[in-house]
Amino acid sequence: MFRGVTPLSLDSKGRFAVPAKYHDVLKSSCDSRLVITVDSPKCLLIYPQPVWEPIEKRLLTGLSSFNPKIRAMQRLLVGNACDVAMDNAGRLLIVAQLRQFVGLTKEVVLVGQGEKFELWDAQKWNQEIETALEFKDGDMPPELEGFSL
Repeated sequence: MFRGVTPLSLDSKGRFAVPAKYHDVLKSSCDSRLVITVDSPKCLLIYPQPVWEPIEKRLLTGLSSFNPKIRAMQRLLVGNACDVAMDNAGRLLIVAQLRQFVGLTKEVVLVGQGEKFELWDAQKWNQEIETALEFKDGDMPPELEGFSL
């Protein structure tokens, strides 16, 4: 289970150091093999390969590619998916195409989201959090109306 927000920096080659607390679980669960894809123009999704594979299979075989919206989602998620491996120093390389797609700069934020991570440009992340804190009367999604912590 991945959770929490970790500010990180991309090096000149587009790599970042995976927080040490995740090294062992990534080595044991997926032999340090991950898949990175786009979520939207805002952030990237990083999945352990065994978690990504059933998602990819469902996207490609469980849905009709004749529906233009489904086909567009298949192109976005699967078409941009990149296989990566954590190197011996615990770093992941984000290919230039994906860095450019979401506008990653040097300062990034890794956000644990259960079985996957999100990777955000730090400035976009801060804007996203500001927006999330601005719920106005009636803006709360109905699914969260009765939710309590």
